[in-house]
Amino acid sequence: MRELGQDAALAAGMLAACVLVNNPHHMVAAVGPGTVVWWWVATALALLAVSLRRRWSLPMLGLVVLAAAVHVALAVPPMVVDLGVLVLLYTVAARRPRVVSAAGLAGLLLLVTGWSGYHAFNGRPVPGLPTLDFHVSHLPEPAAGRDGATVRGGGTNPWGGLSVIASVLVASWAVGSGARSRRAYLDQLHARAQDLERERDQQAALAVAAERGRISREMHDVVAHGLSVIVIQAQGGAAALDRRPADTYAALAAIVRTGRDCIADMRRVLAAVGEVDDAWHPQPGLAQLPALLAQVRTAGTRVRLRVEGEPAPLPSSTDLSAYRIVQEALTNTMKHAATGATATVVVSYGDAEVGIEVSDDGPGPAGHDGGGNGLRGMRERVQLLGGRLTAAPGPGGGFTVRATLPLAGWGG
Repeated sequence: MRELGQDAALAAGMLAACVLVNNPHHMVAAVGPGTVVWWWVATALALLAVSLRRRWSLPMLGLVVLAAAVHVALAVPPMVVDLGVLVLLYTVAARRPRVVSAAGLAGLLLLVTGWSGYHAFNGRPVPGLPTLDFHVSHLPEPAAGRDGATVRGGGTNPWGGLSVIASVLVASWAVGSGARSRRAYLDQLHARAQDLERERDQQAALAVAAERGRISREMHDVVAHGLSVIVIQAQGGAAALDRRPADTYAALAAIVRTGRDCIADMRRVLAAVGEVDDAWHPQPGLAQLPALLAQVRTAGTRVRLRVEGEPAPLPSSTDLSAYRIVQEALTNTMKHAATGATATVVVSYGDAEVGIEVSDDGPGPAGHDGGGNGLRGMRERVQLLGGRLTAAPGPGGGFTVRATLPLAGWGG
């Protein structure tokens, strides 16, 4: 609707300019009294075509050409309203495929050429089109032709108007075609910008999902281990309450200490995403294994640590993942192995990788189904680092978790 209003305003402006500049009533009446009505009818069609140019560009081009043809046939000089042909040709070139607009341009050129040629071969100027007059100054006297006709030193070029009209038509088509190419280029840029924005949103969503997965693994490892220790200590304390009150007090103290450690670990996990202001606490790593094993021993599970190779600094992500793998494996041992089971932790440092092995001598895979969140979290950690993980019952009973984390590309 907005475009229709703009085009109607353009048509009204062309009519006003024609009335002020050309004085069409006087000029048309001077050609002949019977031409006024027909000229205004053709002008009304031309203005209608301009008003509807963006809704039906091709039909309106034909309509405005018909109106201009009527003006030319009436031998009325070109006026402002006849510029509607150029406006419609520009519109077709700007909004239609180039093949269609080029065909329209070719049709107009053929029409103007045929009309000019018809009058040129008959020795008459084209009605309504300008002609170019030329004079030869070195022939002072008239010359007699073969049939006695007088040939003066000058003449009229009937093709002069054709060259002017053809140039204007080609220029109008070229401007419209250029506008169409520019709009297509801008559309491509807009589509590219939308694709980049959509890709950015997808990458952000993937990053959020990865971060959620990381937080979920961290929270599971922290909470599961701490709660396992707390439950075991609470059970031991309840059993010793009547006969060994001192053991009960020791179990309660271990529960308090473990709960505080869990809270501190949770604060460290949340600090990584800016939830709490506790980012200055370092993330746990293999250097904190002695404290972890002491906590497990306090809960009643015997555990041994063996280090093979020369310990070396690890990348923070590898160090944290190795610690969490040991923590989760020991949590599974406390939950699923029988009372009195012994766990062994082996850390092997190599030039290109670090190996983690946690095994126990419990009753076997009764509680180790491999489908829990703990084992799934360990697999995800190892996959993110490009390592390997196996978790299966040991050959002599119990359960064994082996993980290999590569160091290549991380440096030391």
